[in-house]
Amino acid sequence: MMQLSVLGIVSYKVFPAHMGGQKYIADYYAQLSKHAKLVLAVSRDNTVDRFSPYKVLPFLFNHWFGPLNIIYIYKLYQIIKKEKINVILIDHTYFGWLGIILQFITNKKLVIKSANIESLRFKDMGRSGWRLYDQYEGWVHRNAILNFFITDEEKKLAINRWNLLPATCETLKYGVKLKEQISKADRAHCRNLLIHEHNLNPHTKLFLFNGTLDYLPNSDALYVITQELVFRMESFLTHYKIFICGNQISSEWEKVLLQNPHVIYKGFVHDIAPYYKGTDCFICPITLGTGIKTKIVEAIAHGLPVIACRKSSEGFTDINLGKQLRIIDNYNWNAFADAMLEIDHYYNYIETPEAFYTAFNWETIVQDSILSLQK
Repeated sequence: MMQLSVLGIVSYKVFPAHMGGQKYIADYYAQLSKHAKLVLAVSRDNTVDRFSPYKVLPFLFNHWFGPLNIIYIYKLYQIIKKEKINVILIDHTYFGWLGIILQFITNKKLVIKSANIESLRFKDMGRSGWRLYDQYEGWVHRNAILNFFITDEEKKLAINRWNLLPATCETLKYGVKLKEQISKADRAHCRNLLIHEHNLNPHTKLFLFNGTLDYLPNSDALYVITQELVFRMESFLTHYKIFICGNQISSEWEKVLLQNPHVIYKGFVHDIAPYYKGTDCFICPITLGTGIKTKIVEAIAHGLPVIACRKSSEGFTDINLGKQLRIIDNYNWNAFADAMLEIDHYYNYIETPEAFYTAFNWETIVQDSILSLQK
């Protein structure tokens, strides 16, 4: 069998990878490079690690100036020829047009890897051109030999929405590097560190929410937390805190969070793992956006119970997570707050099912994708 040789094309900043969407791309390619020859052409706003195990070329205009990349068609053609590329893999559909041109002039396989359905995300964000992008997005996916979608739900939606051939569509989940349970002792140690660092009552319930905080679904969740959940909670529970971690927050929201006595705003933290390990429950009151909520994947991998709206729990229906994932109907904030109040009723070191670590592990995910790429 011919060696798999991939040219990945990324239209925005993913290096260094801090946010879930960036990690989805960076971690996938890091694992793929162990099994295939890999060259990445990325936007010039990326910071390239000189110790990268594969070649990263940061010369493209980012997606905001995407059409200008027409001047790099010949350069990309030369890379494909020199590196003996047999698969062109494009993350998101922004540069799908570029991939279609390269597929036409090189006769190489075009694959689109979609972290979410962009047109519907634009619709949620109130962007007026979402219908036009919807037409373009469908055109790109129809012209690809293979399409990866991040959840089964999005794959089915895309097939029906754009009349895609089911045989050209696969699911490629967001993965984690963890392969086994976080120990009960490790979780207890991290919890004690948070309690002592913030001088909290030992019986304080600790909740966590994190994300890119200027992203509309996440900023909407901040509104829900501060305006819908806190006042419902404070009538029944004295000792509780909601840790909020993330970057790119507006000054207005930062002020709101810092003034709320039930919120501990941490801003961007370089290592989120101690918060996943040390809190009692992850909350995800998100009702907007598409794709999988990478924060939920990380929380479950760290053995943390999760309370999530039905919309934000998409992508987890094929695994029985039992009490670890409690799904609340969208916008039912009374039920969401009640679930938060009840967290001690079922939290007693819940073990993440072994099937989760298999389904959401990067090694498994990449191996499955390689089989599809080699067809």
